[in-house]
Amino acid sequence: MTLRIAWRNLWRNWKRTAITFAAVSFSTAVLVASYALMIGWTQVMEKSVTDLSVGEVQVHHPDYRSERSLYDTVENPEMVLEAAAARRIPASARSFGFGLLSSGSKSAGGQFWGVLPEAERAVSDLAANLLEGDYLGPSPQRRVVLGRKLARSLGAAVGTELVVVVQAADGSLGNDIYTVAGILKGVGESLDRSLALIHRQDYEELFVFPGKVHEIVLNTRGAMDPELAAAAILPAAGTNEVITWRRLLPTLAQMFDSMIASVLIFGAIFLLAAGVGVLNTMLMATFERIPEFGLVKAIGASPWRILREISTEAVILGFFGSVAGGAAGVLIALRFERHPLDLTMFVEELNFMGIAVTNEVPFALTPACVWGPVLAMWAASVLAALWPAVRAARMKPVEALTHV
Repeated sequence: MTLRIAWRNLWRNWKRTAITFAAVSFSTAVLVASYALMIGWTQVMEKSVTDLSVGEVQVHHPDYRSERSLYDTVENPEMVLEAAAARRIPASARSFGFGLLSSGSKSAGGQFWGVLPEAERAVSDLAANLLEGDYLGPSPQRRVVLGRKLARSLGAAVGTELVVVVQAADGSLGNDIYTVAGILKGVGESLDRSLALIHRQDYEELFVFPGKVHEIVLNTRGAMDPELAAAAILPAAGTNEVITWRRLLPTLAQMFDSMIASVLIFGAIFLLAAGVGVLNTMLMATFERIPEFGLVKAIGASPWRILREISTEAVILGFFGSVAGGAAGVLIALRFERHPLDLTMFVEELNFMGIAVTNEVPFALTPACVWGPVLAMWAASVLAALWPAVRAARMKPVEALTHV
């Protein structure tokens, strides 16, 4: 009986009810789609950070990150790599050094990365981000892959021969001629300007530094939590520093966390707006029927009955509005989950705090993206109706009958 009366009362003024229903539905749909967008955007940026070059976990000599000395190398890197392999965690050892590259009359400083190409493919996407040319081969051939802006500074193209001069580890002057094998797309401001990727054996000959490693990168590509991956190799790391990407880039990690907080604030604003809409509907509907409530109370109806009827109206309106909005939000999120937003028309290349980010932004629909906004909007609708319901229930019959 209560449900039937509440349903009939909602349609006494169907235009106002329809407007409120639309407001609740629209707010819920926007919340669902916004949450899915923000989760997808955060996942894309985190993937760009970890998969492009940084990895999920890094291992260094304790002083390397602060000093960047050629001689601060990882102790017993073989033990770390064996521990990672035993736990099926992809890992790659890197050796770094600075030097001068020249092409004709042009020269520029660069940072050389000595890597084993196949191991590097497992932990980073540098090989998949070539603008032109090829990646390094499995054997040393004195070939180099350059960052885009470094290649531009040198006026180098694929096939260009570069004269390389470095300060070797034994104090001698290392020099050789390398051929440009490939040029990377934009992968980040720092790497674009300085990266010179060479085979690990070529690095050891050039810098006269055999068997030395400055960094070991681990990346499960989301298969394992970074903290768990770090803990898995910690016993084999000895005195080396084992650090996750969130500790390595704390500002970026805090930025991701603040983005989630901003979505929650955004959601609270929409909840407030929808709640005000429901409050307005219930206030108008209540005030129109105050004489009716006075008559009902005069013939014996309890305040609880009036409170229950008005609250039931809000429950019905909030339920159907939030469910309809949730369904619309799911359809929107699924559409852009399968066909990500392409931002190329707005910006050619996205760069977030010096790290290149893909121009395609997919939505990531999770159960929490749906039931969270739906339940929150439903609760906001019911809470917004409590005040006019309580006010109507507490009025005296005489006052209600004479209310204009």
